[in-house]
Amino acid sequence: MRLSIIALLLACLPVPSFGDELPVPEGEVLLTITGDIAHPNVGEDALFDRSMLMTLSPLTVCTRTPWHSESGCFQGPLIRELLAAAGGRADSIVVQALNEYRAEIPVKELHDYDVILAISRDGEPIPIREFGPLFVLYPFDDHPELHNEAVRFRSVWHVAEIHAP
Repeated sequence: MRLSIIALLLACLPVPSFGDELPVPEGEVLLTITGDIAHPNVGEDALFDRSMLMTLSPLTVCTRTPWHSESGCFQGPLIRELLAAAGGRADSIVVQALNEYRAEIPVKELHDYDVILAISRDGEPIPIREFGPLFVLYPFDDHPELHNEAVRFRSVWHVAEIHAP
């Protein structure tokens, strides 16, 4: 009995994904993290493919968004874990979309809420025409205070880059 309780507790502990060194992406690069980072993997940047992103504490957030008529279950890594993997040391980040739209997000907010970089919805990759391939997603249904203009502007879709100034 005691051994099974210990095994259960160990199974619940977070597993370090990459340690201090990020591997080089083997698939198509979906995200680049630039700026003040301690763990680059290509030059001075941290590049991530789909597999690498899903290795980092993937979380499922089931919520309705201001842009979808029906709720969905979105999967992706916690953005705070992405920053930790890259060794980001900023108080805020700038998220940039494929169309160069940018939004600044306070890092404190990423610790106050389980904000994910959604990579799939209801188990399917998010296509570009539906906010993909990456989408900053807040847990709207769990926190009614997130339904405001500032958070909507921070909920960047078509994410290509995160900059840690």
